[in-house]
Amino acid sequence: MLHDEAMENITSFLPQIKIFESLPAEIMREIEQLVTRSNTYKLPKNYILQTPDDERNGLFFVIAGKLRLYKTNSAGKQHTVCILSEGGMFGEVETFSLGNRGTYVETMEDSIVFSIPTEQFEPLLRKYSELSLRFLSEISKRLRDQDELVEKLVFRDLRGKVLYFLNRLSKKFGIEENGYRKIDIPLTHQELANMIGATREAVSLTLQELSNDGIIVTSRRMVMIHIEKAMKELA
Repeated sequence: MLHDEAMENITSFLPQIKIFESLPAEIMREIEQLVTRSNTYKLPKNYILQTPDDERNGLFFVIAGKLRLYKTNSAGKQHTVCILSEGGMFGEVETFSLGNRGTYVETMEDSIVFSIPTEQFEPLLRKYSELSLRFLSEISKRLRDQDELVEKLVFRDLRGKVLYFLNRLSKKFGIEENGYRKIDIPLTHQELANMIGATREAVSLTLQELSNDGIIVTSRRMVMIHIEKAMKELA
């Protein structure tokens, strides 16, 4: 259970979540009132928060840590849908779905997540049109991202897929250093293979090729991508 101080920190963090940024104080006060101990979770690394057979009700917001959303095929092979960091969200209410049905949700590190049940959030959507429009905008963005993702997976070879995903991750989690973006999450070859639906062996060979060409620099669980060279090849 979280202490009062931690709960206050969560409340102060809410305006930093993109979908809540610059909302009128009246709306934020009502959202803050929904943050309670009963719907706030402190989760250890590798904790499975959701499965396709046990989907969670409501909206979930990442306050600290990182979550991986993935699906599996009939053979049990995993395919990562997305990675959420602080400020990320997933789930659905009656009015909106963020496209996470049928997915597993697993923590990649110790994380704090809070949820707002459907029956508490729906009245806010009906009451405040500005909040509803924020969610419509977020859903539209996710659909555009999904369309781009499908296009890259269908029309690019393995090298293109690996480089595309590394570039995508570096934009979201990267730290720029001397012309490179360092991906600021632990990333194994198997985890990257899961993201693009390939074998670990094939991904390892592709990473070695990209390293030999000076496009990436790799070490144990770390990847740095050369921004200019990557963009030139992805163009």
